[in-house]
Amino acid sequence: MKGWKPSPPFLLLLPAIIVLAAVVVVPLLLSLYSSFTPFRLTRPETFWVFIGARNYINIFTNRDFWAAFARTVVLLTVALNLEMLIGLGLALLVEKASRGQRLLRTIMMFPMMFSPILVGFQFKFMFNDNIGLVNNALQALGLTDRAIPWLIDGNLAFIAILTAEIWSSTSVFAILILAGLLAMPREPLEAARVDGCTPWQTFRYVTWPFIMPFAFIAMTIRSLDVARAYDIVKIMTDGGPAGRTELVWTLVARTAYSDAKMGLANAMAYFSILLSIGFTVYFYRKLAAARTQIAAEW
Repeated sequence: MKGWKPSPPFLLLLPAIIVLAAVVVVPLLLSLYSSFTPFRLTRPETFWVFIGARNYINIFTNRDFWAAFARTVVLLTVALNLEMLIGLGLALLVEKASRGQRLLRTIMMFPMMFSPILVGFQFKFMFNDNIGLVNNALQALGLTDRAIPWLIDGNLAFIAILTAEIWSSTSVFAILILAGLLAMPREPLEAARVDGCTPWQTFRYVTWPFIMPFAFIAMTIRSLDVARAYDIVKIMTDGGPAGRTELVWTLVARTAYSDAKMGLANAMAYFSILLSIGFTVYFYRKLAAARTQIAAEW
């Protein structure tokens, strides 16, 4: 356009826009395009061969992908429910504390300070067959007379990964639920006591409906974290033994870099993103329903 002159705010933002486009937008577009190609890292010329939706169609018959997806769903379901129950219990205990509540809140947030890679190394050492803290403690207590192969047996390795995930992220539920408890007005609780409600009835019909939205917010955040779990699994088992702990994103990484099938790996990644969006929409609908219920009851 003749005579067009960019405004000063646009010029100031232009470097940031260029950087974001270079490191985010362009790689995303290239990866999306490559998901429609048979691109292999060992054959760069295949990047320019367009095969349509063949990679996405192959996913539906890929047993490894659906096995990894099923394990991810199991990990997500079990981890989220246990984290919510434990986090709810911790939040209720801290909320009842008359002294040292600030210190307890700080301690409760402590696991969130560790990166997933560090948590993976920490629990890999703890579940080590020979020198691990878990086996040494079990043997010292007389609960077992031999070393348990935590990271070698498929089922036990999955339990070890689940333990690491729960330890590192239960505080997300605890902090958000505690925020809901602290924001809750006292009048409905006093009214419930005056009406003769038991502690369980007070929690079930008064406390839980109020803190439910906070629990769903934590569940939404954690569902996205677990759905893209990679670091802890990579460090602790690398998807082994024999793929028994392979999750979606460890499978994507193995397909892309070990098998060099970058096109197929990107198709798996985008398909997984669509599934994650579906989970997020589901949780947000639950959150909206919980808010509507609170608005009607309060």
